[in-house]
Amino acid sequence: MSDHILEMRSITKEFPGVKALSGVDLVIRRGEIHAICGENGAGKSTLMKVLSGVYPHGSYDGEIRYEGETVRFGSINDSEAVGVVIIHQELALVPYLSVAENIFLGNEARGSFGLIDWNRANHEAGALLERIGLHENPTTPIGQLGVGKQQLVEIAKALSKEVKLLILDEPTAALNDNDSEHLLDLLRQLRAEGITCIIISHKLNEIAEIADRTTIIRDGRTVETIDMADPDSTQDRIIRGMVGRDLSSRYPERESTIGDEVLRVEDWTVLHPTQPGRRVIDGASFSVRAGEVVGIAGLMGAGRTELAMSVFGQTYGRKASGRLYLHGKEIQARTVAEAIDHGLAYATEDRKTYGLNLIDASGTTSPRRGWASSHGAAGSTPTRSSRSRTGTARTSTSRRRPSCRSSVSCRAATSRRSCCPSGCTPIPRCSSSTSRRAASTSARSTRSTCSSTAWSPPAVPWSSSPPSSLSCSGSATASTRSPPAA
Repeated sequence: MSDHILEMRSITKEFPGVKALSGVDLVIRRGEIHAICGENGAGKSTLMKVLSGVYPHGSYDGEIRYEGETVRFGSINDSEAVGVVIIHQELALVPYLSVAENIFLGNEARGSFGLIDWNRANHEAGALLERIGLHENPTTPIGQLGVGKQQLVEIAKALSKEVKLLILDEPTAALNDNDSEHLLDLLRQLRAEGITCIIISHKLNEIAEIADRTTIIRDGRTVETIDMADPDSTQDRIIRGMVGRDLSSRYPERESTIGDEVLRVEDWTVLHPTQPGRRVIDGASFSVRAGEVVGIAGLMGAGRTELAMSVFGQTYGRKASGRLYLHGKEIQARTVAEAIDHGLAYATEDRKTYGLNLIDASGTTSPRRGWASSHGAAGSTPTRSSRSRTGTARTSTSRRRPSCRSSVSCRAATSRRSCCPSGCTPIPRCSSSTSRRAASTSARSTRSTCSSTAWSPPAVPWSSSPPSSLSCSGSATASTRSPPAA
């Protein structure tokens, strides 16, 4: 048996206008913890997606040899079938499902008649949690666990697939010191069990502590692979390989020219959004001058993020009080739109939840509640026409399903709907209960005749204006039509 569990040779991956990887070589020894380092955009995650089948064979050039044989993974299912499992930086867990349900999602334990055997699933999940040192009930919803414990659940999920090569992309990026140390201890345990691990991390102190060897990637190319047992394997050497030059100082010197005061916050107070009377921010004051970088420091829960969000259009908390001054003039920034109009911007710490307006396959925004849904994505001005009735942000050119408006309402066999996907007969809105029952009875009597008429969407999507009329056969007359947003 070869000492090398994985060999990647001359891997090249291109995107339109960008060569992400250019002839990258990577060799992983069996049973080691191998770190991959590089600056943002160096190609680390792209290389691991090539390995795990996220980017299937044929979308890249080069050769992958696993367990001594050439492999051509067409999907992530192919790689997992032979024991290659990747845990992405963005955890792929469903918050409303239990720990056991997440661990076996898509790989459920089957019992009699093909039904899921939940007793067996919970028992096996409990054994996996015990193995990784997570003392939680398998029936606990994932949403009730912290990020550190969710990361451990992801590892338990990988172990359930009989993993041989485990890939972890920035596993400790969102963890505190205690959770990070627990995770590193778990990796040592997996190494002792013979499981090979690849870890991508920017935390050089953790790499020095945990890795057997480290490969450095810069601008999509392999720079070198370092044996961490070598006395010359220092953090300075890793940094030099990452940036391509010697650094006399990790933080370059800069000369700041401080100008006049730009922003001043006085006696800023914000109440908790759900706990009446609790002051999250209590009389905070600070100022920022032109050309100045002002840091806001504090422990977790001290109110740093809450302060920044409340100043930016009062996107956190309730009953914010105090005064904002811009260039010496008092301003009002009660909404995101007002804040942006005054030239303020906010880069959120949670880019996925608050910084992005995620679009689903149908072209409409995902129904995400909370700050993002109420105020739109940070840095963009929400408009009245870009919101739905529930407060969820919606692009003005998004596609919409046809809906039956004011004159009629539609009912399917078991539920009320806003359109006629099953071809049901529209029920006129009636003022009396007797008339409504009669109309409902009439609709049920004709259900058999109209159920064969399937609703189909028109060839051209609707613009922001809903169709003015709609029949159950799918024909529609829209007031305006325009191509979908690019």
